[in-house]
Amino acid sequence: MSVGQIAAIVAAVAFVILVLLLAVPLLKLGRTLDEATIAIRKAHEGSAPLLDDAQVTLTTVNTQLERVDGVTASAQAVAANTRALSSLFTATLGGPLVKAAALSYGLRKASQARRLKNAPPAKRSNGKRSARG
Repeated sequence: MSVGQIAAIVAAVAFVILVLLLAVPLLKLGRTLDEATIAIRKAHEGSAPLLDDAQVTLTTVNTQLERVDGVTASAQAVAANTRALSSLFTATLGGPLVKAAALSYGLRKASQARRLKNAPPAKRSNGKRSARG
């Protein structure tokens, strides 16, 4: 065996060792990729029922929102009717009630003024009003 052949054998052995050293991480990487593929497949299989449930939930929520829209529309109609009734009440009874209250107040003040005018001078107390009004 010549020196060239020995060098070739050493180089071949070194190359085999290098290939074996690189093969171990590549095998581990392959297993990791297989596990990742399995995990993704399981996640995909598990997500289908979740998406179906989410679709059912959204359908139910939309149905409830439509009902709430109906209730809101009814509440708006009731508010409008109440506002109209209040305006009608104010227009028909509010004015006369205010006038009656003003007339009653005026008659009471006139009556008090008349009593003070007809009262003896000692009760008038120099034209000042009493504490009761």
